[in-house]
Amino acid sequence: MAKSFEMEPRKTTRFETKYRKICTDIPVPESMPIIEKLRKYEPRSMSGQPLIIWDRADNYNVYDKYGNKFVDFSSGVLVANAGHSNPEIKKAAIDMLDHGLLHNYCFPSEIRADLIEKLIEVTPAYLEKAFLLTTGSETTECAIKLMRTHGQRFYSPTKLKIVTFENDFHGRTMGAQMAGGSKGGKAWIVHHDPDIVQVPYPNAFLYDWADEKNPNYSDDNCFDTWMGFLKEACGGKLEDIAGFMPESYQGGWVQLMPKGFVERLRKFCDETGALLTFDEVQAGFGRTGQLFTYMHYGVEADIVCCGKGISSSLPLSAVLGRSKIMDMYGPNEMTSTHTGNPVCAAAALANIKYIVDNKLVERSASLEAIIRPALEAIQKDYPVINRVNGAGAGWGVIFTKENSKEYDPDFAHDVTRAAIERGVMLFAPVGPGCTIKVCPPLTIDEEALKEGLAAFREAVEVTYAEYYGK
Repeated sequence: MAKSFEMEPRKTTRFETKYRKICTDIPVPESMPIIEKLRKYEPRSMSGQPLIIWDRADNYNVYDKYGNKFVDFSSGVLVANAGHSNPEIKKAAIDMLDHGLLHNYCFPSEIRADLIEKLIEVTPAYLEKAFLLTTGSETTECAIKLMRTHGQRFYSPTKLKIVTFENDFHGRTMGAQMAGGSKGGKAWIVHHDPDIVQVPYPNAFLYDWADEKNPNYSDDNCFDTWMGFLKEACGGKLEDIAGFMPESYQGGWVQLMPKGFVERLRKFCDETGALLTFDEVQAGFGRTGQLFTYMHYGVEADIVCCGKGISSSLPLSAVLGRSKIMDMYGPNEMTSTHTGNPVCAAAALANIKYIVDNKLVERSASLEAIIRPALEAIQKDYPVINRVNGAGAGWGVIFTKENSKEYDPDFAHDVTRAAIERGVMLFAPVGPGCTIKVCPPLTIDEEALKEGLAAFREAVEVTYAEYYGK
């Protein structure tokens, strides 16, 4: 079980800069009645984040009501790509509220039409239709449904197998969690669908068989070796694969797949009639310096699952795909109660316009030149960082025991706490609890980013001293 953030307030060093301010103990003593109320009425699963009561958030800053101000490196779990409370997004939502349409189910609405038109306009031409939903889990469940339906309808009744990747995360509903790559996370299901299978992720960081330090390693022979795992997982019946669904970058580790591997996977899908779905719920809308992270691989997608950064605020998600795939179900056969909620749709439309008009995809790519060297410099100085992974403005720092490959979730947890005490907002470590994600809004001021990275370095430094006395 993950380490909990302490309920007992800790003394902090008071300071104030242009971008950060800490003026209380952390957690704030006056905030404890709110935290205790949450602990009393919410399930324990909701108690995993740092004990900061968010009062408001503006662009790349988060504020509590007690005077503390944080540079946000969480983006509210990769949502606020265009910044918190973006004025254009906020105005669009308020205008729709004032207009008087808060819900319309699947009855037609102009704002839904405008949003899906914009989505198709800004995405690659082969993505021809958009289906709006509410959460990322809904999109991955929908993708599984579409891939299986496509396999049975156009190929064979036995073309059912859905292939996903170890350590991938696709959501917490039953189908999404069954497709996920965490054995512990889906142990509760017990009776697993035998036609949803996982295979190793093609990256040298986690798998010796894909060792990029081996002089014989290449994207191609990585794929050839990986095919052995695929055949084993599918009982040799590769023709029964309906589709593949990788995270475009693996969320818990923030690692991308080798480009050549994905090129060969795309070719395999074309040859066998399997569909290739990319889960972009975390990775989309400029997070890694492309509109969608899978574009780094230079291949086409059959289905794309979107969420989080699609609105930079309100709950909305989307499945994008080719018409042949998206039109397989007839009227009222594939719907959702809150599909394209008008207020959420207005926020998403304003968000996408803002991302495009303000070139935030390009800005994300440019932020890599600040984030990557700063994190790699910390890695060089502290032998508790095994790996720094990422692209654009999406990064992960993986902590292990000193000079070891043994993951250290406690150390990562304490770095997070130390960063919070220094005015840098992070969410709790992910993966096996050892990855700290550095994912600021794409709108962050460069000086604020540099200051936040310097404070993050201090958090690693003080935690390292506490653990190793150095």
